[in-house]
Amino acid sequence: MSAQVRVPSLLARAGTASALTLAIGTTMLAPGIVNDAEAATHSTKALSIAASKKGSPYQYGAAGPRRFDCSGLTLYSFKRVGKKLPRTAQQQYNKTRHISSSQRKRGDLVFFHYGRSVYHVGIYAGRGRIWHSPKSGSVVRLERIWSKSVWYGRVR
Repeated sequence: MSAQVRVPSLLARAGTASALTLAIGTTMLAPGIVNDAEAATHSTKALSIAASKKGSPYQYGAAGPRRFDCSGLTLYSFKRVGKKLPRTAQQQYNKTRHISSSQRKRGDLVFFHYGRSVYHVGIYAGRGRIWHSPKSGSVVRLERIWSKSVWYGRVR
């Protein structure tokens, strides 16, 4: 009696969801870890949500849905797509995956800093612009990045 070892195909072993991942050509590192394509989807949706708040008044400490401060707008926008961010701009910077300006994509966060301290955040809209809630007496708006003292972060 000979023992036959049956080796199932790669796709059969991988399962349907993983087979789809293999077919698309992306790599899943572990369940629950977001790949770059999925992160981009969340980020672009969050960008659209921030843009939809155009004209909403600035209010210190506000996180929507009608009034926002800078980090409140980013927190609100990403929360609506199922991503949790801390409350302040500095905490949000600490939580994101830091990327270079050459890696930035629409929907990434733009952090304005003085020295090592982050004081403002917006969502990158492309072409050197951000959606943000700038300051008291202002409203959520699209604006050119006005400083070279910026860092970029990608929400995971």
